[in-house]
Amino acid sequence: MFDLKILPFEKRAYRLGFMSWLFQSYVIFLRALRWFDLHTFARIGNRPTQSGIHALTVTLALALALVLARALETQAQTPGPPEARELVIGTKVAPPFAMKAEDGTWRGISIDLWRHIANQIHLHYRFQEATLKGLIDGVAAGSLDAAVAALTVTGPRQRVVDFTQPFYSSGLGIAVASGAGISWWPIIRNVFSVGFVRTAAALVAASLSVGVILWLIEHRHNEHFGPHRGGLGASIWWSATAMTQASGAAGEKVPGTLAGRLLAMVWMVTSVILFASFTAALSSQITLKHLRGTVNGESDLRYVRVGVIAGTETTEYLRHEGIAYQVFADSEACLSALQKGRIDAAVYDRPLLLWQVHKRFSGSIRVVERSFDPQAYAIALPQGSALRMSINLALLDAIRSDWWQETLLQYLGPT
Repeated sequence: MFDLKILPFEKRAYRLGFMSWLFQSYVIFLRALRWFDLHTFARIGNRPTQSGIHALTVTLALALALVLARALETQAQTPGPPEARELVIGTKVAPPFAMKAEDGTWRGISIDLWRHIANQIHLHYRFQEATLKGLIDGVAAGSLDAAVAALTVTGPRQRVVDFTQPFYSSGLGIAVASGAGISWWPIIRNVFSVGFVRTAAALVAASLSVGVILWLIEHRHNEHFGPHRGGLGASIWWSATAMTQASGAAGEKVPGTLAGRLLAMVWMVTSVILFASFTAALSSQITLKHLRGTVNGESDLRYVRVGVIAGTETTEYLRHEGIAYQVFADSEACLSALQKGRIDAAVYDRPLLLWQVHKRFSGSIRVVERSFDPQAYAIALPQGSALRMSINLALLDAIRSDWWQETLLQYLGPT
């Protein structure tokens, strides 16, 4: 007859105050029924008999007892508040953010951060290992109360789970050999780049223009630049030799008129400035490559041998950018190839590169300062989680503390 379901309000409040109120109401109701006057009931419809009043009293008492019993049953079946029960925290191996020891204990940047947060807001929890897909699916389904690892915030993930404030901003990084010498291939590629071709074409066009203008001025007054076809060719040839400062190649063919000689002077001074600028730019590039190394950013990857780890998102990014690469089974194999000179650069998540270099390749390999394809790491929570606000507050306090800087230094080394 009646649906005696407990309302969602009860589940959220965790119902102790409500249950106490309900029980007290039940006691008061029974006492009130005992002292009700027969004349009070007489005002409701027909005048009831004493036995009718007694039957009504028993019926109402039984109905209220049924409500109370159903409420107690629901209370017993409803899980306690997140702060009181044991939370299930999903994670996966992702050094240096999450690492599993032989005895089954967990440590890492993300793990240490979660422990710090849990201690601050008094959470009880246990870790449960899962795959990357299992972490997202588990949090979305509610079987996991949170996921803590090297989880990047992406659009598809944000549609099914909530994320805390990011605790680490990163991106793809580049590792190079510390003692790497200068490589001429990038310089050669730059010299014959589109910019170089445009500059060369502009110089040729300028030389032709000066040659034609000089011929127009000199062809009536100078036999070397006469009106015949050979005169025009001699004028252009002189312009080219003057531009390259090869004056001996022009022989005795020089402008004879005042206007022609003024044009020649302007052209020779201009060509000296142009060639000096070109030489300075080339020398500067060679010097920078020698001081800073061949690879200093994403743009340099097109001209060197690049190594990546199989199955990572790095391969998709480089393929989309049209950058050739070699694939290695894991990060250690890739960095070993870099150390031996078989590749010129290794591309991977920058914090993971920093950890690998700090632990196994310190001194022989370095990670360049620049990163690209930016990413943010955060903790995944079920949508609408009641813990999100308290975790965010504790997280923001943690990452602004000296403890956080010491933790990053411990796992990543100097960055």
